Amino acid sequence: MSYTEEVGERLRRVRVDKGLSLQDVERRSDGRWKAAVVGSYERGDRNISATRLLELAEFYGVSPSSVLPGDAAASGATSGYGIVLDLERLESLGGRYAALRRYLETIQVQRGDFNRRVLSIRNEDLRALAVVQDTTAAELLDELRRMGVSTEHAEPGA
Repeated sequence: MSYTEEVGERLRRVRVDKGLSLQDVERRSDGRWKAAVVGSYERGDRNISATRLLELAEFYGVSPSSVLPGDAAASGATSGYGIVLDLERLESLGGRYAALRRYLETIQVQRGDFNRRVLSIRNEDLRALAVVQDTTAAELLDELRRMGVSTEHAEPGA
């Protein structure tokens, strides 16, 4: 399998894992990601630039390394996207987490990610969220795990 085909296969796997059809990608991106173009990337018929690959990974809410062939992807390196938050669960907690939810909404707007169910955040996002909640990144991550909001493991970084 060529490098282009392997990247395409990884892109397809991420999209399918997110439960998205090619048409869903086009619709949710407001046409930024055309179904035909994404499909051609996935088949390996078309090369994707590094910039577009990073943008598509961000749109999917995954680390760029998860769509790149090689040891970094195989080892599960996250490039800072190791924390996945269940937004529906967070919303159900209300009160104390309202400011946190509003901050996460600004991240979604900046990224153009309107999934509304889950959001992948970077370690630096976690540090900012900790400030909003008047705690440390490690304590906030532990709290979010206990509350069933954080669904993946990540180290918050210092």
